Amino acid sequence: MWGAPGEPADSYYAVRPECTDVPRTRFKIKPGKTLSARKWQAAFSPDGHLDIGKTLRRIQRGGIHPSIRGEVWEFLLGCYDPQSTFDERDQVRQHRRVQYARWKNECREIFPVIGSGKYITAPVITDDGQPIQDPFVLLETNPGTDANNADMVNKLLPRGPFDKKIIQWLLTLHQIGLDVMRTDRTLVFYEKQENLSKLWDILSVYAWIDTDVGYGQGMSDLCSPMIILLEDEADAFWCFERLMRRLRGNFRCTENSVGVETQLGYLAAVTQVIDPKLHHHFETLGGGDYLFAFRMLMVLFRREFSFCDSLYLWEMMWALEYDPDLFSLYEESVPKIARAVGSNKGKPKSIRQCGKYERENMKIKSSDAPLPISVFLVASVLKDKSSKLLHEARGLDDVVKILNDMTGNLDAKKACIGALKLHKKYLKKAKKT
Repeated sequence: MWGAPGEPADSYYAVRPECTDVPRTRFKIKPGKTLSARKWQAAFSPDGHLDIGKTLRRIQRGGIHPSIRGEVWEFLLGCYDPQSTFDERDQVRQHRRVQYARWKNECREIFPVIGSGKYITAPVITDDGQPIQDPFVLLETNPGTDANNADMVNKLLPRGPFDKKIIQWLLTLHQIGLDVMRTDRTLVFYEKQENLSKLWDILSVYAWIDTDVGYGQGMSDLCSPMIILLEDEADAFWCFERLMRRLRGNFRCTENSVGVETQLGYLAAVTQVIDPKLHHHFETLGGGDYLFAFRMLMVLFRREFSFCDSLYLWEMMWALEYDPDLFSLYEESVPKIARAVGSNKGKPKSIRQCGKYERENMKIKSSDAPLPISVFLVASVLKDKSSKLLHEARGLDDVVKILNDMTGNLDAKKACIGALKLHKKYLKKAKKT
């Protein structure tokens, strides 16, 4: 499995041969550092209790081997309590799969293309709830058929009557399809129609159950790795749902703002403390709102790193931020899902079971929620490019160009180490002010 020391991980995420400009990954599988399948299996007790502290330290040293990445992510994202047993987790898993199937069936009852192995990119309903008999939808879902076949078109039409929730959901389905078509298309994995439709199905079901946020552009970038890493569609859905618990605030929109603007505000405050000269420069250029960093925070650096390196970055972030109470916190808002099974609620939190970043936050006596590590990651990248930005950026277009030029040239581990250092520096300086 391991091959030579420092084996590249590119082979696990095959790229289409015609895509020659895809950045190669910097992440290498290193024996003794990367969490291997053997070390992962050895971290469980005979009953299935996971030594999460030891696992976190291994991930922080060298990431996760691609062959076990999906199952490890389920713990990092709070799908399962590390103190649960194998049997308890099987119960939770089966319950969740049934729940996902129920939601998916609700969606299929309204719009039969869900779960059909197809997806759409043309609207199927007007803003006021009238079905659109678009022949293009028929051609997309049934290639080679007669686009003027009224019976076939009617079979694909949404099935009314429609309330406000259904209309809003149906209006998003073609937008999801358009984004699915563009997501990670350099990967061989997405040459298969079934994988594209699986991504569309998961995002469509999520938009159905999360009526507050629904679907937002960028979610397909966050969901795509889940279906590549986890074979079962329901398991991939729940992994994505847990990730959205952290990030859904970024996608909550009002008439006047987008949720991610809150994090951009935090980024501005952090930069002002750790690099006041750079912050002043951004303000002089008219970029004090830090909108140039919008994408980095919205999709967690998916565009700035190669596919494999972005996964490495994510697992490093989650390991550093890990809170052993995640499972209990998340289950509180999902009462139907075996909340008591494997729950560690009520027991004191062990510092040893926390990620390094979380441990630092535990030292702070504050009622405010800690800032996510992603804010300090972006601040670390800006700090690293501070000299170039100060001397070469004469406008916001220059700032965007300098940041875009980083694509494929960033080191995930270095960025995480930089984020931890800036976090400490920020806390010290903020204490003094």
